[in-house]
Amino acid sequence: MAGFTFIDLFAGIGGMRLGFESVGGKCIFTSEWNKYANETYLANFKVDHEIAGDITRLDVEAIPTHDVLLAGFPCQPFSIAGVSKKNALGMPHGFECETQGTLFFDIERIIEYHKPSAFLLENVKNLTSHDKGRTFRVIVQTLRDKLGYSLSWRVINAKGYLPQNRERIFILGMREDRGLRLENMNIIGPMDGPYLASILHPEDGSEQAEPPYTEGDKAKVADKYTLSAHLWEYLQAYASKHKSQGHGFGYGLVGPEDTARTLSARYYKDGSEILIKQEQGRPRRLTPRECARLMGFDVFGESCFKIPVSDTQAYRQFGNSVAVPVVREIANFMKPWLVDSNYQYASDGQRRLVIHEKA
Repeated sequence: MAGFTFIDLFAGIGGMRLGFESVGGKCIFTSEWNKYANETYLANFKVDHEIAGDITRLDVEAIPTHDVLLAGFPCQPFSIAGVSKKNALGMPHGFECETQGTLFFDIERIIEYHKPSAFLLENVKNLTSHDKGRTFRVIVQTLRDKLGYSLSWRVINAKGYLPQNRERIFILGMREDRGLRLENMNIIGPMDGPYLASILHPEDGSEQAEPPYTEGDKAKVADKYTLSAHLWEYLQAYASKHKSQGHGFGYGLVGPEDTARTLSARYYKDGSEILIKQEQGRPRRLTPRECARLMGFDVFGESCFKIPVSDTQAYRQFGNSVAVPVVREIANFMKPWLVDSNYQYASDGQRRLVIHEKA
């Protein structure tokens, strides 16, 4: 099977990379500015190139020619929570957020220069409605009308693959001038997904202890993940206050037969969106190992994603990442256009897609 090359922008800890390596892709360039994310990335992947930092400082000519561009660009300027917070602080959001909102245009300049055969972008579902739809219209017009890509996009909820409600938009582009005919990204996913029991530590000795997450002969979850009495009292009072005001704010208390809320990058603060019931006493946070499973980086009993960083950094990293099984599903959808007989070599020695009508 012929493979294909891809670049991993805003790489985080490699969720997009995992999905595309699973269908034969080879990563030839990585960009991620966060040093802790890089530590986790390097612990889990064989990287034969230097990881580039700030994408705004990248010289596009220094990026190697590639078949596919992957980018889960920062979502905070467009997310519901991010917009609310920035409005409360009187700060700009969306494309007016100079630190993060304009990073889409760095993706644009890389695509414009290298003209990859395809790309996949990921962001929060609110991207389509941000600024009354104007933000998304700019993105579509840029990718389709200016850069010449056939587009398909879809909001996919990861709950069909993982025990978590996590809705994200994926934007797929294929170069029209190479004769690619892109069908709708008709990925719906399973209707019934797994429950939290599939990712929680069993605490019955069937799993080997993994300090500092679990300990003892039964591999019980360490006590440090149980909420303190003070924090638990605070969260209950906070939820009660907002419930009396008709607001939906509060903690998410779940058990093995439930599906969790969305794991966010703020999980390290108090864990309130996903609190695990315990038979005795106060609830607990997920461990970082359970977060790895909840995001699809780990499969219980089959793989063990390395977590070399502190709990705080691990929570941030998994909360900011993509749901790996969803990316893998999209990579499988794209695979017929990216491998095997769809390639030929041009006179410049570069691999190019031939005109291909998908049956």
